[in-house]
Amino acid sequence: MINITIPKPTVTITKQISPEQSNIYGFTDFHLIPRNNGGIFMFYNHNQELLFVGKARKLRQRIKKHFEDAVSPIKMHRDEITKIAVCVIEDPVHREIYETYIINELKSKYNIDKVFFR
Repeated sequence: MINITIPKPTVTITKQISPEQSNIYGFTDFHLIPRNNGGIFMFYNHNQELLFVGKARKLRQRIKKHFEDAVSPIKMHRDEITKIAVCVIEDPVHREIYETYIINELKSKYNIDKVFFR
């Protein structure tokens, strides 16, 4: 049996102000998310429920895309996001494994691909 441990977040930011008052979606510490590192990111709501898990080669620009993109799986649920947790993981294979594992272990609400628990 393979034993996988969910990595501890490298950076966690929470929504501080309303998105209308900020050009960075209400997250005043958005600059803390690494710009050129790869890893996984997790979006949570105010009840600490996991909403979405994703992976990226460049974390900050990928997370921004989820707030701007019209085809993002969370486009209808952006207002629910109150916390973003980021884990820097450079190896693309490890990112894939962690993403799939977290989606299924923590039962991410809005991930539709890589889901085995429904």
